[in-house]
Amino acid sequence: MKTVLKSCEKCLEEFSRELVDLTDYANRSKSGKLTETQSRDLLKHFEKTHELALDTITQYFVKIGKGPYSGSRDLTVEAFHAELIDDGKAWLDIVIDRIQYNPVYDIDTQENFLENIQKSYIRLLQRFEETMGKKLNE
Repeated sequence: MKTVLKSCEKCLEEFSRELVDLTDYANRSKSGKLTETQSRDLLKHFEKTHELALDTITQYFVKIGKGPYSGSRDLTVEAFHAELIDDGKAWLDIVIDRIQYNPVYDIDTQENFLENIQKSYIRLLQRFEETMGKKLNE
């Protein structure tokens, strides 16, 4: 079965909708310590939003004739060089947090990951949305 590639604009629309949901969910969850269910849901929303950001970046590069890239780290570095994201290190931290959060690893990183999501990662995604919107309207 052949997959139909989505346009960069369509990817950005999906990302923007999910970012609104993530932001709303994070704002509702800010009142004190998160329950296990709230933590799991926040992580799930964040991972989906980040994946949609990576899809948007990928489709942007397809649109301008660049790529393909071998993974999220390479894609993130190239997005930084193309000025789609403004803090390459922080975006690479997202990739590392997601890898470390994987249940395959023994270390417990969930608390740190949740804190990073609420304190900085959502802002990074919001700035990406603004930058990407400007790039597509040029």
